[in-house]
Amino acid sequence: MILSRARRYLFVHIPKTGGTAMALALEERAMADDLMVGDTPKAKRRKGRLKGVETRGRLWKHSTVADAEGLYEREELDGLFIFTLVRNPWDRLVSYYHWLRVQQFDHPAVTLARTLSFSDFLSHPQTRSSVAASDCASYLRDSAGQERTAHFIRLEQLASDLVPLEAHLGFGLRLPIANASDRPRDWRNFYSDADAALVAQLCRTDIERFGYGFDG
Repeated sequence: MILSRARRYLFVHIPKTGGTAMALALEERAMADDLMVGDTPKAKRRKGRLKGVETRGRLWKHSTVADAEGLYEREELDGLFIFTLVRNPWDRLVSYYHWLRVQQFDHPAVTLARTLSFSDFLSHPQTRSSVAASDCASYLRDSAGQERTAHFIRLEQLASDLVPLEAHLGFGLRLPIANASDRPRDWRNFYSDADAALVAQLCRTDIERFGYGFDG
């Protein structure tokens, strides 16, 4: 998450959507008072600026708009250009699974990914519950339950979807490759028909909202 009061924007980082690349691109042109929450180089150097900040929920790079309240006042959101990246759910879940498999921290999702096949990981009740509860809108609701108006940048349509953000910023962005998982690029081969149908069910809201399909 990045809050820039000078440039009047709030970047909300949904996991496994290319958000680290976005954060790095924004860091290159960061203003002196930008607040950065994450593990990128400049965010680490500015971590001390967050000391003493009390937020409604957990403050970390994937904070929701509601959880990060305290970093900003809810009323302040009205004057900010809020944006986030989104990604084809079938692709995103393959990326998420392979990322989890190489992690070493203690988390139930890491344990599942390291011990189960992709199909079994998807169908596990814990995964199903987590995926179903974390549609894009869930990251953008404030503490009053209102989904904040945001600009969605589809990873698959990056060039065209960046235009409104770049217009707001007044300069272009070049996103580097960051946190890429080590796996084949064609995610369709990881799915059986049943697994593909399961993701269609779990992620129905985002699929319909952004026009995604299994074949891209």
